Amino acid sequence: MSFAEPPDGTFVQLPDAVTKVVLRVTGDGRRDVLAVGPRVRATYHEGKGHITCVELRLAPGTALPLLGVAAAGLVGRVVPLDRLPGRAAHRFAREVRWLDPLVALPRIAEVLPGLLAGQADPARTELLRAGVDALSVRMDRAPARVREVAHELAVSERQLRNLFTEGVGVSPKHYARIDRVRTVAIRAGSGTRWSELAAATGYFDQSHMTTDFRTLMGVPPRSYFTGRLPATTPCQAVRHPVTGSTAGT
Repeated sequence: MSFAEPPDGTFVQLPDAVTKVVLRVTGDGRRDVLAVGPRVRATYHEGKGHITCVELRLAPGTALPLLGVAAAGLVGRVVPLDRLPGRAAHRFAREVRWLDPLVALPRIAEVLPGLLAGQADPARTELLRAGVDALSVRMDRAPARVREVAHELAVSERQLRNLFTEGVGVSPKHYARIDRVRTVAIRAGSGTRWSELAAATGYFDQSHMTTDFRTLMGVPPRSYFTGRLPATTPCQAVRHPVTGSTAGT
């Protein structure tokens, strides 16, 4: 993303059960490499100008081997990679900090596999990603239930919950809830009827969909799609590990 001027209107960040690494360059030349943890509720901000960034969405199970901390420890947080315990995180920050965000992806693709090699448990990662896939919304099938997924993967519900807490940051049920609401927020403008969208995303009925949407988004679906949004909130301040100055993200 690159903004010379602040984007028009409110900048919406949807709930997102994903950990990200962000390389950000501001108009005054400041560079940050940040870990952005899972976001369990939508946030609404005034857009900022003179900023360029590239956002890397980490696959489930990648946070711990790369960043040195389980995804659950990053929920709702924005942390400079320099402050995280993982050596791989520090090396990654050094490798990408001075790259141009608009052309950084080839270098990231070159560096990242080596940093992750031998760090993750392949069997746990495979189980986790199979669970994430089963609980994710696909418009050609209803998402599975947590009990069904645990049975299919031959693990207990407790084991599945532990896998998700470490590798995704939230429980399987909370992951499914976030994914459904994200899908509704993204697809509701496509002309699909509310009742059909509720059924396609795994809700019992439209009322349950509206309740979940209001809880995670702060407003009911009709208000959201007619622009009646909650008040904007201040961006989270991130302290620079060298200069001590702060900037919002």
